[in-house]
Amino acid sequence: MTDNKPGFFKRLFGIETPVVQPPAPPEAMPETPAPAPAPVEPTPVPQPAPEPEQVPLPGPPETTPDYVEEIEEQAAEPVPTMFVAIDPPAIVEVPVEAPRQSWFARLTTGLKRSSDQLTGSITSVFTKRKLDNATLDELEDILIQADLGMETATAITDTLRRDRFDRDVSGEDVRAVLAAEVEKVLGPVARPLVIDATQKPFVILMIGVNGSGKTTTIGKLAQQFGDQGKSVMLAAGDTFRAAAIEQLQVWGQRTNATVISRPAGSDASGLAFDAVTQARAEGRDVLIIDTAGRLQNREELMGELEKVIRVIKKVDPTAPHATLLTLDATTGQNALKQVEIFGARAGVTGLVMTKLDGTARGGILVAIAKKFGLPVHFIGVGESVGDLEPFTASEFARAIAGTE
Repeated sequence: MTDNKPGFFKRLFGIETPVVQPPAPPEAMPETPAPAPAPVEPTPVPQPAPEPEQVPLPGPPETTPDYVEEIEEQAAEPVPTMFVAIDPPAIVEVPVEAPRQSWFARLTTGLKRSSDQLTGSITSVFTKRKLDNATLDELEDILIQADLGMETATAITDTLRRDRFDRDVSGEDVRAVLAAEVEKVLGPVARPLVIDATQKPFVILMIGVNGSGKTTTIGKLAQQFGDQGKSVMLAAGDTFRAAAIEQLQVWGQRTNATVISRPAGSDASGLAFDAVTQARAEGRDVLIIDTAGRLQNREELMGELEKVIRVIKKVDPTAPHATLLTLDATTGQNALKQVEIFGARAGVTGLVMTKLDGTARGGILVAIAKKFGLPVHFIGVGESVGDLEPFTASEFARAIAGTE
């Protein structure tokens, strides 16, 4: 072994020194290898680092997440509870604030589409320039397109021609004249529905085309009459639609009104007969009879309506005491035809205009009033009970003309 080592060192280092030197290096070796142990000692030094890994470090991370998760879960639970606690008040406040608005504020909001279209067109034409024939012709076209009717449009332009011709005129001036003329037309027809207390029951027959809002209007009227202390009975005369019967039954529950109904498909005139008979026997103040929606050009359906009226008169020759035609404002000019035919076939005594908040054609009420002169008892500008109110000409005129 000693013979091989010198040869190895000689070949490795090329040193001719005797073989005795290798023992000396072991003494010097600790000095030269000192760097080698040093790297070895760094390795043990990191080994203490694993010691913290072995002792507490693994322990706390295992227990800490458990506690953290529990704390997070506990903290997470109140968060949804917090939002749930905040949301309901926000939802409750909306309906609470709505009734605080005055009827005129709700009417103005409901007629906003009609008013914006009409007044926007007027403002675009009248920008502080002198009134001439060309401007008046343009204004007349705007008023006719807004469904106000030819007669009302002519009356407004004639007033401006007489009072302001060849003078500076603004959009505000025109809107003021518009409001005045509309009120003049609507004033005579703005009449409340009066319940004759000597008639027990006071029979109200609701008629109109499909989707005009008859059943919803009945529910709102039942609520109003109930609030006035009147005993109300409802008759689900729209026997063609099971949904209409159910809808009226829901309104009856809400308003504490008795509902007379029969299975879908039953004879509507027979139900009307039973309803009047029972309401009379019970001494009810008001009986409101729903009917199926029918297009005014369907002869057989209009014949059925006439039969319902004849049967009602068999129980009480003076009934129905009020026949109210509900008109959907979104139908525009078609509403004129409805008033004409229903009036001739069913003897309409008054009008209820609904859905004024869903159209820019609210001016059609002016044209109807001008042509037929029928009383307008109620108008509706929304779905809630408070959105159906007795009709007031001055408020409607100001709302549609955009004047305060």
